Amino acid sequence: MKDTLYLAWRYLAHHRVKTAILVGSLTLITFLPVGLNVIVGQSARELTARAEVTPLLVGAKGSPLELSLNSLYFESDTPALTTYSESLRIEESGLAKPIPLYVRFRSREFPIVGTTLEYFGFRGLTVASGRKMAVLGECVLGSRVAANLGIGPGDTVVSSPESVFDLAGVYPLKMQVVGVLEPSYTADDGAIFVDLKTAWVIQGLVHGHQDMDAPEAAAGVLKREGDTITANASVVQYNEITPDNVDSFHFHGGMAEYPISAIIAVPNDQKSGTILMGRYEAADDISQIVQPATVMNELLGTILTIREFVVAALLLVAVATLATAALVFLLSLRLRRREIDTMSKIGGSRLSIGTLLVSEIVAVLLAGVLLAGLLTLLTAQFGEGLIRALLLG
Repeated sequence: MKDTLYLAWRYLAHHRVKTAILVGSLTLITFLPVGLNVIVGQSARELTARAEVTPLLVGAKGSPLELSLNSLYFESDTPALTTYSESLRIEESGLAKPIPLYVRFRSREFPIVGTTLEYFGFRGLTVASGRKMAVLGECVLGSRVAANLGIGPGDTVVSSPESVFDLAGVYPLKMQVVGVLEPSYTADDGAIFVDLKTAWVIQGLVHGHQDMDAPEAAAGVLKREGDTITANASVVQYNEITPDNVDSFHFHGGMAEYPISAIIAVPNDQKSGTILMGRYEAADDISQIVQPATVMNELLGTILTIREFVVAALLLVAVATLATAALVFLLSLRLRRREIDTMSKIGGSRLSIGTLLVSEIVAVLLAGVLLAGLLTLLTAQFGEGLIRALLLG
């Protein structure tokens, strides 16, 4: 038996190219369906983990998926905007703690997330260096932002204009970096966090400018009527908030009507959450409330349906591959007819010759299955980190 296995091994080693092609084909066709299931399962866990710890999201009526993706991962287009009054409405209900979000602007490729300090506690985010924002114009960087830009506390970042053709748009705001967060391996690592009011400054709803009573601002005065001064377009607006000009920044209109993109609602208990959801069931309500976990599971249902079609296609390819491999072995037997006759003439029994040929086939199949198993183990071990890197950029 040992001699038979040795001869089988020497044959496969001699025809290494054919053996490598067969083993590679069998490895891939075995690994792909299994590996796909592993990767989809890991992706599903990554996508739903953040949604499952976010009880409720409130926003303007529109696409629940767009609202969830923008609020959880800061990556989708900005959903229809609601107003800060919606956050006040939830707070006044006493049923949940609201955490408003305004995810609209960016600095380079990184999203700027306007929120409150409660967000850090809710997500379990801690500061690695520096501190959290406390004054208008300050920001805190996610760990990946700080690493990619090579900056930290004491440096500055500048918001990007929404459109290079928006000549009447708001000046980019230069923000002071006061802290860098510990890595959380979530979307928070790739975000720049500011106070809601700072986000409104970026939009131009809150702004500061020259003191119009100062002599150097005389050229910017259009007219004076008692204590009311009307400025013209030449007045200088500040695009950086400093201790010297922070007092000049002021609101126009009521803060309740200022825009936000969503509110994370953290109910006091399950009953409070159910009551709160019921208050948004009215057909004429301009806002919606969604459960992110439900929205993401519906998205995953679509992905899993697609996976079933992909697996079915892979199984068809597997059948074709196995048929091709069988054909290769059959053709190999015909080409080795003289070799088999020679082994028979020198005393090899039919059983020995059959065992030799079967050993070669089993060795190829076994090598393919073992390599596929190794790839599956590597995917299970390192796939989650790779998926996280792909999902979070």
